[in-house]
Amino acid sequence: MEKNKKNIIFIIFLLLSANIFAQSKALTNILLDTVQFEKYLFSASNDIKMPFRLLKPLNYDSTKTYPLVIFYHGAGERGTDNEISIKNISPFALNQQNRKKYPCFVLVPQCDKGQKWVNVTWDADAHTFTDTLTPYMRASVDLLDEIIKKYPINQKKIYVTGLSMGGYATWDVITRFPEKFAAAVPICGGADEIQADKIKNIPIWAFHGAKDTTVKPLRSRNIIAKLRKLGAKPLYTEYPEVGHNSWKQAYTTPQLAKWLFKQNKK
Repeated sequence: MEKNKKNIIFIIFLLLSANIFAQSKALTNILLDTVQFEKYLFSASNDIKMPFRLLKPLNYDSTKTYPLVIFYHGAGERGTDNEISIKNISPFALNQQNRKKYPCFVLVPQCDKGQKWVNVTWDADAHTFTDTLTPYMRASVDLLDEIIKKYPINQKKIYVTGLSMGGYATWDVITRFPEKFAAAVPICGGADEIQADKIKNIPIWAFHGAKDTTVKPLRSRNIIAKLRKLGAKPLYTEYPEVGHNSWKQAYTTPQLAKWLFKQNKK
């Protein structure tokens, strides 16, 4: 009986050790992968020094052209460290299946603390679009243009996504520059519905949590409803039991990469 107990304890120890090793290995792989996001500092036309990260396609070949995804981070990732900005896009961008099947550039500019991509009150029921870009939105667009010039980008396959503060940025940048983007994935953001006609021809898949109190889900519902009224066919996923962090589910949606990378600018 005592021998059986010892055997059981030993087996449990082996299982726990294997699990700890697997978790440690997975964490190590994630840390190694994030290093693949190269670090840079961009000097914009408005004198802003913007940190940014750039992930190049897997098995990059400079003689080929590739899609580009620009990601706008949320308020919690603001700063100048050029580190935290990639935290929430990494599960999507560094997914090995995605990287092999859909090789692309991923561009991640970083907004400084106390600044915004878009001058909006995040928990408001609505906001009014203005012609003036914030300094950091201006800098990010300058950066995007510079990357397009410097690298072999397929300009029919430029995509934009972002969450929370970056969700607002996603809606804002496609409203300002609809000719630049082949598709958009705004997460827990909002738009000025009066501007919907400008973006009705852009493929959009929006996400929001129904229990979000930071950015109200009606912000996504309203712009999606307006687009559909104009004859557009945006996709919209709302998670009934999710709060503000809907990006966790959105960026691990199995069909998202396939949907995104099949879009081409007309």
